[in-house]
Amino acid sequence: MAPKIDSKPTETPLPTSHRSPSPSPSSSDPSSSHPFAFTATQLTTLFNPKSLETFLDLGGLPGLEHGLRTNLTTGLTTTESFLTGTITLTQARHHAISKTTSTSTSTQPLLSQPATPEHQNPIIPKDQFHSRLRVYGQNVLPEPPRKSFGRLLWDAYNDKIILLLTVAAVVSLSLGIYEAVSGQSRVDWIEGVAVCVAIGIVVTATAGNDWQKERQFRRLSRLKVDREVRVIRSGQQIMVHIHDLTVGDIVHLEPGDCAPADGVVVTNYGLRCDESLATGEADQIEKVSGVEAWERVAARREKADEGVLQEKRVQGLEEENLDPFIISGSKILEGLGTYLVLSVGPHSTHGRIMMSLGTESDPTPLQVKLSRLASWIGWFGLAAALLLFFVLLFRFLAQLPGNPAPSTVKGQIFMDILIVTVTVIVVAIPEGLPLAVTLALAFATGRMLKEHNLVRQLRACETMGNATVICSDKTGTLTQNKMTAVVGFFGVSESFGHLPTHTSPAACPVQVPQAVARFPTSFRNLLVKSIVANSTAFEERRENGTELVGNKTEIALLQLAQEHLDVPDLAAERCGVDVLQVYPFDSARKAMALVYRVRPDTYRVLVKGAAEVVLRACRTVVLADGCLEDDVPVGQLPDSDVDVIERSINTYASAALRTIGLAYRDLPAGVAGASKGGEKGLPRFEEIFTDMTWIGLFGIHDPLRPEVTEAIRQCHSAGVKVKMVTGDNINTALSIAAACGIKTDDGIAIEAPELRKLSDEELDAILPRLQVLARSSPSDKQLLVQHLKKLGEIVAVTGDGTNDGPALKSADVGFSMGLSGTEVAREASSIILLDDNFRSIVTAIAWGRCVNDAVAKFLQFQITVNITAVCLTVVTAIYNSSNESVFKAVQLLWLNLIMDTFAALALATDPPTPEILSRPPTPRHAPLFTTTMWKLMLGQSIYKLALCFTLYFAGDQIFGLDAHSNNDDRVLLDTIIFNTFVWMQIFNEFNCRRLDNRLNIFQGILKNAWFMVINVLMVGGQILIIFVGGEAFGVTRLSGAQWGYCLGFAVVCIPWAAVLKFVPDRDLLMLYVMCY
Repeated sequence: MAPKIDSKPTETPLPTSHRSPSPSPSSSDPSSSHPFAFTATQLTTLFNPKSLETFLDLGGLPGLEHGLRTNLTTGLTTTESFLTGTITLTQARHHAISKTTSTSTSTQPLLSQPATPEHQNPIIPKDQFHSRLRVYGQNVLPEPPRKSFGRLLWDAYNDKIILLLTVAAVVSLSLGIYEAVSGQSRVDWIEGVAVCVAIGIVVTATAGNDWQKERQFRRLSRLKVDREVRVIRSGQQIMVHIHDLTVGDIVHLEPGDCAPADGVVVTNYGLRCDESLATGEADQIEKVSGVEAWERVAARREKADEGVLQEKRVQGLEEENLDPFIISGSKILEGLGTYLVLSVGPHSTHGRIMMSLGTESDPTPLQVKLSRLASWIGWFGLAAALLLFFVLLFRFLAQLPGNPAPSTVKGQIFMDILIVTVTVIVVAIPEGLPLAVTLALAFATGRMLKEHNLVRQLRACETMGNATVICSDKTGTLTQNKMTAVVGFFGVSESFGHLPTHTSPAACPVQVPQAVARFPTSFRNLLVKSIVANSTAFEERRENGTELVGNKTEIALLQLAQEHLDVPDLAAERCGVDVLQVYPFDSARKAMALVYRVRPDTYRVLVKGAAEVVLRACRTVVLADGCLEDDVPVGQLPDSDVDVIERSINTYASAALRTIGLAYRDLPAGVAGASKGGEKGLPRFEEIFTDMTWIGLFGIHDPLRPEVTEAIRQCHSAGVKVKMVTGDNINTALSIAAACGIKTDDGIAIEAPELRKLSDEELDAILPRLQVLARSSPSDKQLLVQHLKKLGEIVAVTGDGTNDGPALKSADVGFSMGLSGTEVAREASSIILLDDNFRSIVTAIAWGRCVNDAVAKFLQFQITVNITAVCLTVVTAIYNSSNESVFKAVQLLWLNLIMDTFAALALATDPPTPEILSRPPTPRHAPLFTTTMWKLMLGQSIYKLALCFTLYFAGDQIFGLDAHSNNDDRVLLDTIIFNTFVWMQIFNEFNCRRLDNRLNIFQGILKNAWFMVINVLMVGGQILIIFVGGEAFGVTRLSGAQWGYCLGFAVVCIPWAAVLKFVPDRDLLMLYVMCY
């Protein structure tokens, strides 16, 4: 429902600015058809730049709440669609005036408000928030304009060599047409047409590949922003897609979140943000609530109006640090809070930045390396082409005086020389090399997405194939992240549940209600608040019931409270807690805390965290004494009881259980501070985390993923070492590590505090054998990654928390968790594991190696064709007295199409084979060409050149032809050579599917549909060229016997490759060393 519009505002003066108000928010009210007090542009002025003056001019939080027709406590109404009536800016300001003396903003927005009966299952209208979306838009950035296929064609055509070849082809065509019209040669124009058509085919194929690549990467880009955020609507906490967020929503913030829109803080529990995305500064920005900013600025202005200059100066310095604004894209580093969304989509800060950026991505390292190689090969081709051009030119000029042919024929001869020369350059330049990498990456990232890997940075896909070490988290990655509280005790010995390994039939495990019954009623209340109130997990209502959402450990405890402590409504239980401050879980201190009011003069601190950490801070313990009803009986915690609890912790940990301890402490009001909003005056966590009272211990079971053991074995067979890095107890970590195969007899397990004490020399000695690092913090993970990289390792690391960002950035490949990870971790990572599963990391290794292999296969194929095609063209053109090469220009363009586009598609789309994880990783600085590749490339080039030169120089004797005096025989012999050469490339493409010395080149060939389709196209195209190409390609039809000779000569490439593989690689290395 729309808020009531005040018609008679009170006379309380609104704080006014000493300078003229910003024209945008105050110049004019929206039009009469506007259902809100502010336009999107007016709200944008709050953040560009941040302006407290504008914030006050708009009426502060009360004015924004009223003008946007929302509620700072219960959020938007889920049944809202069309809004009637209007609110003016003046009315919003008057509403703010009426609330200047009130501080009714809820101090408990982090706790779900109980829904009224009529809102238990509201009917969501199809046109939900229609008026808001019409005025303020969706939280979606418009996609940058996509290049049309025509633009891609132009980009592909706009190449200097292609343009030069086009000019030459057009001139040749013009001369040919002139000759045909003047009654001279009737067929010379055909070659010009054929060259133009071939250029069109090459350009179209290149543009088609670019279009497919761009389409694939756009799809991946959309998936990068596919996430949900936690909002309050109709008093209920729900998860909504980031695109469904709208102006007026109340959004929750917690460490690790990435703000989805611009807004103003409503409630603040120590929020600190990293706004480097917008400001470029990496400082932590401390936030205040909008109410506090309003009150402090108003107080400053009152002092200024009274002429208290010194106070004005002091307050002015404070105002500079007042920041109630949340900038979209900023990262929440500390604290909890809520904020009111004011700008979304292209109106938000992040949206404006993203729309101003280009969409072109940087080339990957492999693309850069291959582009450099292509440049070198291009220079080789250019040198060969220039040699050919000048030799043919000098011969042409020498023969010119004695040539009686007409000038048009002479011009045609010169153009033929130019066309062949330019075509040699086209063939020699391997533009397919970068294309092969792009295609391989596009294909691999698409397939990886189907296998739960979202690649955010393409370079990670390449690097992962060479990874030598994986530093993996335990929870959710190696385990299922399906946590259940199975055992525990209260006090020292009031136990319940049983260990997962417990098999004794005589034991009858004590259940939680029975254990709680041994304590007074007040203990149950304390236990419920420790579990339910001190938690960030919440209950979300869905169509098929309710579901707990949040941290899996907290969910396990909440389920225990619901099932065994008679807490059916978590929201109602939390609503009765007067929260003063929240200390979110921090991986460094391994605990979280909540401060709430017990009595007017007493506050209580509830702490939950790693059992041994909580135990170290305890001095007393709750007692099972049923006599006291109003308070929990406590007693001293002697060392003997500490030993008993520590032994229980170790027992639970050895059974692979996560151990969670609970404790509490009462504070007098003077210590807690008097700030109602919980923003100032409270001590730091470390100051109150002393002299605690021990409540109890929970053992939480998280079963191992069944597929992890096999995945670890595959890593070992692939030469990749796996190290577990976890914040859990070392006994828990060892139990899991041994079960999944990470921990071996010669491996080392150590706790992070001990690791920090080691010198660099000691780290160098220990890290190669380190397999388990327990009780680690994110800084320990970063230290481990950095030192492993110094040792020459290629490191992949997993992370899910906010503080894991530095480690994820430091690693060669950072994996974040798609299910349990924070948005900060996802932004810092290069690959997101959508299922949080370790097996998906192994999949990434396989596909990374597959990408590198695809490029190597294409290199092996392309270099062989380059060497042979250029050599044959240059040598035969120079040898021929009429300056004609064995390959015509259009034939060379067909070869270029086979080499670049077709071969790239065929060889870059091979999926990983099982053997790909049976070899060690490739070193970081390994050369592009292995010894085996050189052996096969040179061997195939020698055979192809020897065969083609034999056919060229001795073809007359072999086939009984007279190619020197009979032009038809010359064309027939050239056709046989051309046909044989093309078929040799087709058969050699099968050889290039293997990079090792194994003989089975057909393994997995049926799994690659692209390879089969491309080869069918090449075979069909070649057959059509021979049968119907005729004058266009300068060929003639072949007889069955001649086809047999061509195929027979060509198929020898396959057994010849097998012979080459029997030549030991070490012998070639020795020969290379002897030569150099």
